[in-house]
Amino acid sequence: MDVTVSALGPEAVLVAVTGAVDLYSAARLRSRLDDAITQGHIRLVVDLDGVDVLDSTGLGVLVARLKAVRQRQGWLRLICTRDKILRVFDITGLDQVFVIADSVEDALSR
Repeated sequence: MDVTVSALGPEAVLVAVTGAVDLYSAARLRSRLDDAITQGHIRLVVDLDGVDVLDSTGLGVLVARLKAVRQRQGWLRLICTRDKILRVFDITGLDQVFVIADSVEDALSR
């Protein structure tokens, strides 16, 4: 799994994730998101379009970071257009919890 973080504004960052987000790699995503939050970025756009596997550990990381930024009056929005990954959110009901957008622009405008 690879994670890159780039600025979208003073408080917002884009976190682009590629590969598998699972038991073995989720700690890296957790660390990168925590670093961004610690640096004051409370508006996170997480791009999952490069993700081919997302398991419960990865979902747990995303849910916990959503809670963390909400406590700071921020938000975490997802970019995902891959049916396989969208199905995970649908099956778990997390599509009702997260804002899931088609693009960075769409995520920022919600």
